Formats: sequence, C-alpha cells, structure tokens
Amino acid sequence: MTGPVRIITGIVAVVLIAAVVAAFAIVWRPALAAVDPPAPQSFDAALVKKGRDLAAIGNCSDCHTARGGRNFSGGVPVQTPFGTIFSTNITPDAETGIGQWSEAAFQRAMRSGVNRQGRHLYPTFPYDHFTNVSDEDDRALYAFLMTRKPVRAPARENELSFPFNQRFAIAGWKLLFLRHDTYRPDPKQSAEWNRGAYLVEGLAHCGACHTPRNALGAERASAQFAGGDVDNWHAYAINDQSRSPVPWTADALFAYLRHGFHPDHGTARGPMAEVADNLSSVPPSDVRAIAVYMAGLSGARAADRKKRGEEASVRSEKAAQTNAAGASIYAAACASCHEGGRPLPFGGVNLGLSTAISSPDPRNLVNIVLSGVRAVEGERSPIMPGFAASMNDEQVSALLNYLRARFSDQPAWTGLEKTIADARRTQSAGLQTSSDPGPGKTSIDPAQRGKP
Repeated sequence: MTGPVRIITGIVAVVLIAAVVAAFAIVWRPALAAVDPPAPQSFDAALVKKGRDLAAIGNCSDCHTARGGRNFSGGVPVQTPFGTIFSTNITPDAETGIGQWSEAAFQRAMRSGVNRQGRHLYPTFPYDHFTNVSDEDDRALYAFLMTRKPVRAPARENELSFPFNQRFAIAGWKLLFLRHDTYRPDPKQSAEWNRGAYLVEGLAHCGACHTPRNALGAERASAQFAGGDVDNWHAYAINDQSRSPVPWTADALFAYLRHGFHPDHGTARGPMAEVADNLSSVPPSDVRAIAVYMAGLSGARAADRKKRGEEASVRSEKAAQTNAAGASIYAAACASCHEGGRPLPFGGVNLGLSTAISSPDPRNLVNIVLSGVRAVEGERSPIMPGFAASMNDEQVSALLNYLRARFSDQPAWTGLEKTIADARRTQSAGLQTSSDPGPGKTSIDPAQRGKP
C-alpha cells in the first residue's frame, strides 16, 4: 500500500470510528439502579394529593388504563402512522411496573424519555411537553403513582415495522425535535396566565392533540394549536384559526373544561370528554388558569367568528332546496330536539353554533351522529341517541351535507362517505369513539380518583 493510500485509509478509519463513537454517545443511556418499592406511608399525604391533581391534569389514567384493565396498568393501543404503540404499566409493581424506579429514574423518563433500564421511550409518551414540568411537580407525581395499588401487567409488544421498531431511531428523533426548558414565564402577563401557560405547555400537553404533526411524528412548531388528529377524532384548532362560530372566552373555556359542556360550544366527546372528566376533579383555579391562557390564543378573529355564528343561527331553509333527503331526515330525527325549545338535557344545542358542523374535518360530527351523546351523571348536559343502527351510510351522508349547508357558511366536505365508512369500521373494531369507558374498562369516579 502506497503512502497516500495509507493516509486516506487512515483518515477514513478515523472518521468511521468517530462516527461510531458519536452515534453511541447519542444513543446509549445507562441503566439506573433498581430500588425497593417505597412504602406508601413514606410519602406525605399532601404531596400525594397534589400528585393526584397533577395526574388528572396530565390525563394519565386514560392513557395508561386499557379497556378491561386495572387503573394505570397500561396496555392502551396508540395508533400512529408508523404502527401501534402500547402504553406501559405505571403502577408500583416491582416486576412489570415502576416499583423499582427511583425518583431520579422517574424524572429522567419525564424529562428525557428514557426508562430506568436506559431504553429510549417512544414520544407517544409526551415527554417533549413534560420537559417543562418542575422538579417539585415531578416529585408529587412520583409520590402519587408510588401509592397506587401494584398491578402485575407485563408490557405488550409494540406493532411497528422496521426501522421504527428499533429504539436507536428514537435517539435521532430526539436530536431533531426534543428541546429542554422551553417554557419561560412571561413577566408582562399575570400570575394566573403564567400558571395556565405552564400547565398547557407542560403537563396538560394540549398541543399533543391540538397541533398537526410532520412526517416524522413531531409537532409542527409553526402551526401550534392549529388542530390535530387523535383516535379517529379531530382535535379542533384552538388558536386564531378556530372555526368555532362563537369565539371562546375564558368563561366558556372554563365551563367546557370543567364540566364538558357549554351551550355555545356543545359537549366534549371522544378523548376530550376524558380530559374534561379528569379536570372536573382538580382545583378550579388550575382550570381557570388554563382557560385564561388559551382564551388569549384564540381571540384574534373573534369579531368575525361571532358575526358568522349570529348569521348561522338564523339561517333559512335554502339548503332544503338542494338536499331534500337530508332535510327530511333532519326534520324527522333532529328538529324536535334542536328546534323544540326544550331545556337541557332533552333539548338539543343550537346547531348554528356547532364547531363540529363548521369544522373542515367531518369526523367528529360523524362520530356524534353514529354514537350519540350519553348522559353525564350529575350534569345537565345534552343527551342524544346514536343513529348507527337506524341510518345507513347514504342517509348519514345526506343528513351531514344538509347540516353543513344550512348551519355553516363553509364549503361542502369532500370524502364524507369514506369518513362515515371508516367511523363504522372503527366502532366495529371496538376502538373508542365515544366518551364511555367501554366494556370492562374501569371508570374512575372523580370523587375517588387518586385516593390512597
């Protein structure tokens, strides 16, 4: 081998070795020592109570409690463009849960998405938001989870194709998209606004559902809160691109988040119903703070939206001239409740104010028409029968097209028939398309949620 060749070969070898070392440094994380499961009585009761409220704000129970499973024992399937990922057991079971995790191991998972054994966690666990959670709040969450009843529930294998089933790929994703300490209090805003910002950007992780994602599954920073997709539902835009005919105010948001209903905005359904159920049990001051912060993000086009809502609420029957079938179905199945003037819970909401009808995505309205709206214990919120069994796809399509034309000023939906068929298949497969817990799933009473 000549001198120049040896030099070039040596340089290539050094570069390759450096690349391997760099890749190893990016991917490798050490395992943290196992600990004996802490005794529940070793945690301060006030700290556990605080952790209970924080877990409700973070919606932990619904993401980590599968149908037919025990609370926090994992196994919930999360559908992604790359395959299905199953949530894990976060009870203090020593073998299959987090019972052997130290507080440091728990905090590393929250902040960096790495488990105690050093494995990278898929970002369906929203640690890209949990990086903003304070040490104090992480400590309270740890105390709460470590005082739950241990459940033996081994993790289910994720159903991902190559290369997404390789954990080293997550390290590359983090290098591109995971940012630490992104939340900064705004000194120009009130303490309540800043509290809301801290919760929304952190533990409540609202953007995880309400922000569209790029091809690699990361939230698009340039479109924060512009609407996203989750569990065959569309999470509406909650910024100034909101299609709500009537603008969201802090008071309306508070009522909706706290009780799952507001007369100008309708009833929380699907995953949002679970969020409202959890928020019904936390301090009202935290819900109010979230509402104050979010109202500040969605008011830029308030005047236009309010005018549009007022016009829609008195829209005439012109739509019937071009959709007689839809008009007939509406008159037979909907009008007596939605135009009968009866009070809640039997009276229907004003459809001229419906975000679902004005939305660019018809999925939520399809789900509501097929599944209905179930009664909420202790609440005077609307109830509505589901029409999945009494209407075929053609009739549902005719009805929805009529509602869109009569009660909104938006163009007709495209691909509506496919959306209806997909929704029916989802229901047949047993996936969650309504707010009920489903057969066998443990429903957590807000009065009992998180009690030691």
